[in-house]
This record gives sequence, C-alpha cells and structure tokens, in this order.
Amino acid sequence: MTFTMTEVEREAFLAALHVGVLGISSPDRAPVLVPVWYSYEPGDDIEFITNKSAKKVKLLKQERRFTLCVQDESSPYKYVSVEGPIVSIEDADHERDLGPIARRYLGEEGGNEYVDKTSGDEELLIRMRPARWSAADYGKNSA
Repeated sequence: MTFTMTEVEREAFLAALHVGVLGISSPDRAPVLVPVWYSYEPGDDIEFITNKSAKKVKLLKQERRFTLCVQDESSPYKYVSVEGPIVSIEDADHERDLGPIARRYLGEEGGNEYVDKTSGDEELLIRMRPARWSAADYGKNSA
C-alpha cells in the first residue's frame, strides 16, 4: 500500500489554502517553527512576507534555507513538506506583495482591511525554491 503523492498532487496540495509551518535551523537550539501565510503556484517559488524585525529574519539570512510543512487536519490526513534554498530576501511592497496573500487567507474584504491596518509596517518578501519534497495522502488505497 502506498500513500505517496504524485508531483502534480503534491504541488496542487501545496498551492491550496493552508497555513504553513515554517521550519528554520538554529545553531544554538532546536529548529524554530512558526506558522506563516504563504503563496505558491505549481512550478514556482514559495513566497511569504514577514516583518523586518521578526526574530526569524536573522536565522533566515544566516541559514539561507527553510522547510515549509502544510497539512490537512481532517481525515483522511494529507501533508506536504518541502525544503529548499532561499533565492531572495527583499523589501516587500505592502500592497503588491502582502495584498494578494492577505486576500488569499482573509477574502477580499478582510484582506483589504488587513492591508490597510498594517500599512507602514516594514516587511520583507522571502522566496524559496523547492528542492526536496516529502508528501503523503493517507486516503489513497483506502477502499
């Protein structure tokens, strides 16, 4: 019995709406894990926005890679975990970069309100190129 997702299945699952859990190596403690909103289109880079003053920024700049894990908490369980190098860390344009991600998670009205409320925040846009994947769909072969 196999629960492995195909490339198309895992990329579609990652592109669907999930809160991701970002994992970053840390030299003096266990890996740092934090939830993030992200965006992904199959075949592209993973993107997320974070405040410039966030503690995770120092580790991301130091390690230059991270892992993102997303899951479906409803049975039958599914998950995708993807790891890869950071290909860019750059200043984010609040509306251009945060707007689509906020609307993805909060809908049009809620996303626009979130963007307005956080206007003036200094943010970074971080992109990662997926290199290693781990995925399972525990609903496969369950008949």
